[in-house]
Amino acid sequence: MNDWWHREIVEPGKLPLLLALAAFVGSFLVTRTITRLIRAGKGPFRNISTGDVHIHHVVPGIFLMLVGGFWAVAAGRHSFGSMCAAVIFGLGAGLVLDEFALILHLDDVYWSEQGRKSVEVVVLTTALVVLILTGFSPLGVNELTADDRHDRVAFALNITLNCGFAVIALAKGKLRTALIGMVVPFVALVGAVRLARPGSAWARKFYRNRPRARARAGLRAFRHDRRWTGPRRRFQDLIGGKPDPAVPERPEPERPPRPR
Repeated sequence: MNDWWHREIVEPGKLPLLLALAAFVGSFLVTRTITRLIRAGKGPFRNISTGDVHIHHVVPGIFLMLVGGFWAVAAGRHSFGSMCAAVIFGLGAGLVLDEFALILHLDDVYWSEQGRKSVEVVVLTTALVVLILTGFSPLGVNELTADDRHDRVAFALNITLNCGFAVIALAKGKLRTALIGMVVPFVALVGAVRLARPGSAWARKFYRNRPRARARAGLRAFRHDRRWTGPRRRFQDLIGGKPDPAVPERPEPERPPRPR
């Protein structure tokens, strides 16, 4: 274990990344715990407001990310300052991505169904960083030898192919597959060759005049969602809390016509 620690973490300079990941996960979990206590009316925690303005925790999160990011750029790779900057950046990233849905929708959807996107992005980010820590390299260059890395043609071709597979998977409506495929090339290849999801850019472009392909894509997406939506929602509820039930909109009463 000690040899693995020095070979995989210390020598490649991944200790700041590990500290940033720990701070990121810890910040998210602590923040979710506090917000769930505030929602339940328990504990000493309360929302922070200035007058009529509610201060979301994405605001201090952005400030911490800026401080940690610029500090990391200025500090050396193996210095103590880079480790402190990594912790600060991880804390800020946890606060920011916990309200990713708010930034995406420009609305306070924290406890709504759309708020699940924040939990999903945090889990996906954690998985990508863990893959990098365990030895995978972005853009699929982890399988190249030292001689291959010095061969610029092979290096560029490998990156181009992997990015191409990831872009195709993204166009087919498979965001998770595309992002993970940027680190694990085989995943991007699988996402690129399989059928696109209905409504994706690929399906609108290439399945327009192919009714059989549209039907197969719709059936596959239905089976996939039926199998995985339930477990994924339960996992998200366990981590981030269950969203508020959707309130149906009341139809506006019809106004009587004005007399002419």
